[in-house]
Amino acid sequence: MGRMFLDCRDYPSEMNCTIAISADTQKELLDAAVQHAVAVHGHHDSPELRHELAKMIKSQ
Repeated sequence: MGRMFLDCRDYPSEMNCTIAISADTQKELLDAAVQHAVAVHGHHDSPELRHELAKMIKSQ
């Protein structure tokens, strides 16, 4: 499988965030995406957040 990524531009918000995150493994990508969601977007790390972010992962 190729690199996986999440791109905030695919999910517009009031912040107009343009961050894109990529990684070779789903775990690594999900951990980075959670850190970003918490630090930048004010979310709380939870199983629900991780589940929603995991559904947003795309393959390159």
